[in-house]
Amino acid sequence: MAKENVNPHEEIMNGVQEQLKEVLDESKQAIYVYLDDHHITYNQQFASLLGYKSIEELSKVKEPFVDAFVTEKTQETLIHAYKHAMEDKIPSDIEIFMKRKTGEPVKVKVIMVPIAYNGELLALHFVKKI
Repeated sequence: MAKENVNPHEEIMNGVQEQLKEVLDESKQAIYVYLDDHHITYNQQFASLLGYKSIEELSKVKEPFVDAFVTEKTQETLIHAYKHAMEDKIPSDIEIFMKRKTGEPVKVKVIMVPIAYNGELLALHFVKKI
């Protein structure tokens, strides 16, 4: 039986982090896994790409993901790719501008893949500076 006091989305993110631990920890590429704006996991390379010292520092950002980390002019590109991943179960390969902690834009290539974990759909993102 599940614990009643534990948020099911927290359980999902903990499970995803555990399942992908080796990839998140050892990949030389920036990665994040997105369930919703309150349930995201990042690796250190993603934090560093955006100018944050640690995953913990990055995780303290409470704005919606696209507002905090994606330039306004490329937000729709990311949102459109996410909708296709969730609705059509297809990956995307897109170029967008993300925002560093300083607000400076950084051009990146994002490979987004839909993944399922315990009946929930999430988006796994590999991000590379270009």
